[in-house]
Amino acid sequence: MDIQVLISNLTNPTLLFFLLGIMATLVKSDLQIPESSSKFISLYLLFAIGFKGGQELSHSTFTAEIGYSLLFGLAMSALIPIYSFFILKRKLSVSDSCAVAAAFGSVSAVTFVAASSYLEAQNVTFGGHMVAVMALMEAPAIIIAVILMDRYDDSDRDRTIWSIARHSLTNGSVLMVIGSLIIGLVADSKQAEGIKPFTTDIFKGFLAIFLLDMGMITARRFGAFRRYGWFVTGMAILIPAFNGCFVAFASGYITSDVGNRTIFAVLAASASYIAVPAAMRLAAPKADPGLYIPVALGVTFPFNITIGLPLYYYLARIF
Repeated sequence: MDIQVLISNLTNPTLLFFLLGIMATLVKSDLQIPESSSKFISLYLLFAIGFKGGQELSHSTFTAEIGYSLLFGLAMSALIPIYSFFILKRKLSVSDSCAVAAAFGSVSAVTFVAASSYLEAQNVTFGGHMVAVMALMEAPAIIIAVILMDRYDDSDRDRTIWSIARHSLTNGSVLMVIGSLIIGLVADSKQAEGIKPFTTDIFKGFLAIFLLDMGMITARRFGAFRRYGWFVTGMAILIPAFNGCFVAFASGYITSDVGNRTIFAVLAASASYIAVPAAMRLAAPKADPGLYIPVALGVTFPFNITIGLPLYYYLARIF
């Protein structure tokens, strides 16, 4: 892997703010981002990436590659939780295994945003339809996890697959990115230019502040995760890393575009810590949030934005 690419990523201001957040918590600083501000920034990031993706998609014609890309994303989201579940079930309960597997199969919108920023720094573009791929990958993994739970856990649960699917699709983060994508798709281009400074010029600044907050949250939650030992920590790195590396190669059969292939790899490697926890509270009340949230946010997320991004980009370039 190109050392310069790795160094460039490690010295990216947004990543450094994430590390600052971790350090602030470790030294017990009183630095904090108000919860209302954090929610606003997360909604802004989802709005901006969805709207920009919709605008790009509106300027392109629907092709076979776009259709295959959407199907490929759905297939990834359905398959990843299946084999992840059987690996995790060796050491974890059925409920915990399903919750973590759902996190691995679903996607992290913030990791997607970080990847788009990383590619922009490399002067690499990607298709607007990849935002639609990300949006489609949120729910299938959750539905698959529920099916696996019904199959392997005999406990009584007051829920149905359809109620979980509806809950997943109406989750605030999912609804914002899908809604923004549709609005960007149908909006008049000249009118859309009026909000371009809001969706583009201040984007990286908000991302830096959001990752500062994510760093503080990561450091606070990782302590509760330690009791699960090295197996879960290792799986939180190895499974996403395998997913990302494999998809960086396999996506070459879908598209030759390096940016799209890198985004595919990032989506496969990322783990959801917003949509999945919201759904798992309903679907798997016995699953421990002190496990599946820190897995995604405390291990997989930092791995992806430090080592994963340059690794997947490198693989997408050479294969």
